[in-house]
Amino acid sequence: MTCFCFYQIHPTSYFYICQMNVKEIISVLENIAPLASQESYDNSGLIVGQAEMEVSNTLISLDCTEDIIQEAIENNCNLVISHHPILFKGLKKLTGSNYVERTLLLAIKHDVAIFAAHTNLDHYLYGVNYKIAQILGIDQPQILAPSAQSQIKLIVYVPNDALEKVRNAIFDAGGGTIGNYDKVSFTSDGACTYQGNENSNSTYAAKGEFHSEAETKLEVLISKYKSQKIVNAMIAAHPYEEVAYDLIPIENLNSYEGAGMIGELTESIDETSFLKILKDKFKCGCIKHTALRNKPIKKIAWCGGSGSFLLNAAKAKNADIFITGDFKYHEFFDAEDQLIIADIGHYESEQFTIELIADLIRKKIPTFAPYLTEKNTNPVNYF
Repeated sequence: MTCFCFYQIHPTSYFYICQMNVKEIISVLENIAPLASQESYDNSGLIVGQAEMEVSNTLISLDCTEDIIQEAIENNCNLVISHHPILFKGLKKLTGSNYVERTLLLAIKHDVAIFAAHTNLDHYLYGVNYKIAQILGIDQPQILAPSAQSQIKLIVYVPNDALEKVRNAIFDAGGGTIGNYDKVSFTSDGACTYQGNENSNSTYAAKGEFHSEAETKLEVLISKYKSQKIVNAMIAAHPYEEVAYDLIPIENLNSYEGAGMIGELTESIDETSFLKILKDKFKCGCIKHTALRNKPIKKIAWCGGSGSFLLNAAKAKNADIFITGDFKYHEFFDAEDQLIIADIGHYESEQFTIELIADLIRKKIPTFAPYLTEKNTNPVNYF
């Protein structure tokens, strides 16, 4: 990011204009909600445009449609960041025969880049579902369905005089983070023996010499998607010609990443009153719900977008109500009177994601001043 000028807008204040490219802006989202954490069916990431293209301005939206691209053009925005990808399936032709093709053609014609942060942002601890928690007034929500097999334990053996250098290299590359804690590691003492052949180039022993070196066993938890970067950094910092290390898959659930969330209200509330609050806060045309149970609402589970796949998880954790969108008719029967299903609509449940994306980028780039779309892209209307 290169600051290239400043000018006075008030006798006592100055404003800096910063020229950024697409990569610098979207890397903020990719670093906190990595593309590797998206679902297999998803298509998050840069969909149209080049990463090195300079950004004149940015438009943020929930969906990417022709109207959104046109809005971007009218506001001199050449980058659109949306939650939902415009392109899910492969294209064999680009003739403008449907809204997807027309949207892509319009973006390409006017040099508008398109980036999407979808299920990777859903899975991020402070992402889409955390934003819903704030709207609902729920503190300290937890992931409803934590991700599995997303972490690896890195074990490496390091001579004592190189421990801090290797450990810091691992930390700097993104290793050793557990929830709210960084630079987490475990060490234990030991000794290594080796004897190099005529082709060896040991830092600590001559060729052919049997050697024993006091070492530290260093253990660090790392995210699977960062493993190659971290291993490369570790090897570069390690003094040995041949580095002994292990990468061990972890079966533990990652409680800081996953689908949906669950939490409790500070006080219980009757069902009808809660549904009225829900309808007001999310500006719902209507709420489709299962039969009321004549029990107070206290524990709430939710998932932005289409969350019916999480119903059993919500039931298993004894939620009083499960809030999401896109429930099918027969799926409502699956509530089994164990909780209330409240379908508030896909768009309605994710509408605040626009503000979320803007806030996440502003925290890293204070000069970031995007346009938030004024278009309602909800394809569902209520009569």
